[in-house]
Amino acid sequence: MERKKSIFWSLLIALAVFLIGYAIRAQRFSREYPYYPGDDLGVYFTPEETRFRIWSPKAEEVLVRIYDQGHEGRQLGIYSMQQDVSGTWILTLRGNYLNRYYTIQARLNGIWNKEVPDPYARAVGVNGNRGMIVDLPATNPPGWDETPRPPLAGFADMVIWEIHLRDFSIHPSSGSSFPGKYLAFTETGTRCPLGSKTGIDHLKELGITHVHLLPVYDFYTVDETRLDEPQFNWGYDPKNYNVPDGSYSTDPFHGHVRINEFKQMVQALHQNGIRVIMDVVYNHMYDARSSSFEQLVPGYFFRMLPDGSYSNGSGCGNETASERDMMRKFMIESIKYWATEYRIDGFRFDLMGLHDIETMNLISQTLHEIDPTIFIYGEGWTAGDSPLPLQRRAVKAHAKKLNNIAVFSDDIRDAIRGHWNELQDPGFMAGHHGLEESIRFGVVASTQHPQINYARVNYSDAPYASSPLQTITYVTCHDNPCLWDKIEYTCQNCTEEEKLDIQKLANAIVLTSQGVPLLHAGEELVRTKYGHHNTYNMPDSINQLVWTNKTRYREVFDYYRDLISLRRNHPAFRMPDAHMVRQHLNFQHINRPGVVGFQISGNANNDPWKDILVYYNGNPEEVSVSLPHGEWVIVATKYSIEEKGSTISGYSGLQMLSTRIPARSILILVDGESI
Repeated sequence: MERKKSIFWSLLIALAVFLIGYAIRAQRFSREYPYYPGDDLGVYFTPEETRFRIWSPKAEEVLVRIYDQGHEGRQLGIYSMQQDVSGTWILTLRGNYLNRYYTIQARLNGIWNKEVPDPYARAVGVNGNRGMIVDLPATNPPGWDETPRPPLAGFADMVIWEIHLRDFSIHPSSGSSFPGKYLAFTETGTRCPLGSKTGIDHLKELGITHVHLLPVYDFYTVDETRLDEPQFNWGYDPKNYNVPDGSYSTDPFHGHVRINEFKQMVQALHQNGIRVIMDVVYNHMYDARSSSFEQLVPGYFFRMLPDGSYSNGSGCGNETASERDMMRKFMIESIKYWATEYRIDGFRFDLMGLHDIETMNLISQTLHEIDPTIFIYGEGWTAGDSPLPLQRRAVKAHAKKLNNIAVFSDDIRDAIRGHWNELQDPGFMAGHHGLEESIRFGVVASTQHPQINYARVNYSDAPYASSPLQTITYVTCHDNPCLWDKIEYTCQNCTEEEKLDIQKLANAIVLTSQGVPLLHAGEELVRTKYGHHNTYNMPDSINQLVWTNKTRYREVFDYYRDLISLRRNHPAFRMPDAHMVRQHLNFQHINRPGVVGFQISGNANNDPWKDILVYYNGNPEEVSVSLPHGEWVIVATKYSIEEKGSTISGYSGLQMLSTRIPARSILILVDGESI
């Protein structure tokens, strides 16, 4: 006992020392690095002059170098910046410098650091090594100002489709004239060789409301000077946060082209009724030491350990310090820039748990002042430990402290499919028992519900969402095995028909649960990555969407399409607040493992259906369940979805005391009076 007490007090003292050290360091940063409140950091062009302002409080001298090209070329001039207020340096160049390229170079402690674009750079040359002086209004495509965001009544109406930009169109079967480029999202009328719709027409046919693009800002690990060679990366390796990546443009050498083509993409999606979400990675840099942040203000923008090394809560070698005034300012202004200049409709924050709650709430406030329909969500966890105190982190457990910000539900994800990192761990969808309570927790979107036994939920011992709209309900995304491959791992003895049943069941659970549903692109096409589960740098042959699968697995596509239509037509499946969920949704008491059932009653959320019964059967065999008294009409099983009612198994319109749920299937019944 005495030894346990000693260990406890040692840990407590160590924690106190750490927190005191953290507070002392925070005070030092606040004292030694003055906050600049202005909104003019970066480079601003007019035909008469170009103005520069950068923040480098410890610099002894700062130079601006002007070049005629973004790569190689001639140096046209070197100009000294003048020290100004609050740690900033300024320069005004008279004359027209449009489309010239520049670098910033700071001398600190008598040593000249590397040439870099400024952190706020809004245009760059090839590979992002030099900034570009750009006339932003001139990059707008025709009709840009007349293309509004598509209407969105509320976040409950969303269905998100997550895609890597290159995967969307790189396979020849996409029918695209711009494979792997922003402009692939502007094409209509594309078809695969077997005749099925592809591209933007596919998205409209599927019925999703939002496209979530994996990172499309300028990132490191694709060399834009060698795009004729095979290269691939997801883009979670930031270089210049405020510039579209050049590898997805038709010309990465001229900085205005990527801006214009990115805007064309957004415009085309908006014109077709689809909103655009950006995946943003402010939590780390690919190469912290060579970044603009570190070259201009060493040691400020990143969290450091006492030995002077970078903290690695990101798992990528470093992590940024959102709690520091100027990093917080940068994040807020960068996000605001994407929302206004590019009219982005939502932001997904990578490893949001590395950002502090205050910064995330200020971002939310800023975006919702621009447009209250901009959606914000993120990963409510870190990849490792961080010096940022746990109570300040924007993690899943603190979702109730986050204002209008959603978090991913790993609870329902792993309940449906099995553990994310254990490939052969089966989930509910593959017939594994003991996960029913976690499925129920996912059905109510992580909110408080009197029928949930939180002690039996896989990852959460308490509800963390104050509203169902704070929960992203999903089963797979770009990380880890895609759905089909996870099914292959966990149901090796299944026939293809049985695997296709599971492919339907998994997202049937997602699309009939509360919360905001997210689909991994291609699950409606039975996408495979051939067993690979971390494909961030694997070739197109692994990552691409193969559009001929849409014809091969047409029944799966139709099923997903009809599920989305069912959800969008019936607001009972997308209640906007937790009280409404508790009032209208009640779980059935089913004495059978591998089965979850619930009733949504009372025309929930003004649904035209008065009473709805939903059952999930993850078992490999048919099961029977008792029904509440009444006349019930079957509207959905794994075979089809028919909102007007059907004669599936001959049950429609009968007084049923019980019914059978097919193996690996969803079953939805509606009271007869509603049909």
